[in-house]
Amino acid sequence: MKVALVQQALKPGRDEMVAATTAKIREAAAQGAQLVLLQELHTGSYFCQTEDTACFDLAETIPGPSTDHFGALARELGVVIVTSLFERRAPGLYHNTAVVLEKDGSIAGKYRKMHIPDDPAFYEKFYFTPGDLGFEPIQTSVGKLGVLVCWDQWYPEAARLMALAGADLLIYPTAIGWDPRDEVAEQQRQLDAWVTVQRAHAVANGIPVCSINRVGFEADPSGAGAGIKFWGSSFAAGPQGEFLVRAGEEEELLVVDLDMRRSEDVRRIWPFLRDRRIDAYGELVRRYRD
Repeated sequence: MKVALVQQALKPGRDEMVAATTAKIREAAAQGAQLVLLQELHTGSYFCQTEDTACFDLAETIPGPSTDHFGALARELGVVIVTSLFERRAPGLYHNTAVVLEKDGSIAGKYRKMHIPDDPAFYEKFYFTPGDLGFEPIQTSVGKLGVLVCWDQWYPEAARLMALAGADLLIYPTAIGWDPRDEVAEQQRQLDAWVTVQRAHAVANGIPVCSINRVGFEADPSGAGAGIKFWGSSFAAGPQGEFLVRAGEEEELLVVDLDMRRSEDVRRIWPFLRDRRIDAYGELVRRYRD
């Protein structure tokens, strides 16, 4: 299966961002992509650097303008698209939501981000209610997609539950970067950790992983912080954690051939699911074993 990862920098406004993304999806389809993956909150800026109630005006309903636009594009091009949107569910109730659009333009399913961070420059708890749809893969014409979002990528439990529900691959729309004030060595440690933990999910579950990050510097609109330098480095890894394709720190369209049969072959020689001691894992549901 040919999969495209669209890594982009911020454009001046929503219309420009959507137009640029649309052009990349067309380019991906022209290269034979059957599945196109977009970065986290791809219609605009990463607005969570500051807490500002005016930013709630950026949210939209699902279905809504973005699903209408990208759904029509999916139908025109005959591709499956994984979007990432700021969902307005009800007044005062918002989610960070990935929506999967089938190649006929319909909504195949959605996933609401479960793990919500709250760190300097990543004040997501102010904006997003934790997801309530669980860890359920979304069935599409190209397979069962285990869609998770950004902060979810640090949690082996999320990846495992998707795999146990039959996900054919894991997909992480992402917005992560450096504090420009950090030393280069610390920046490198953070990037290495981010790549390593996701490759480990591929290994532990015997399925491919695709992570799609944004690039470029985005200033803190409040002026209180130093802004974020998004590190890009989007990648696809195979079921043994091997890199299949990897981007740098600039805008890039990656198109990769995923051999979906390979997961079956790898799980036969590394049968981690067979050897799990499910009788001994009960205390994993505790916050801490004290």
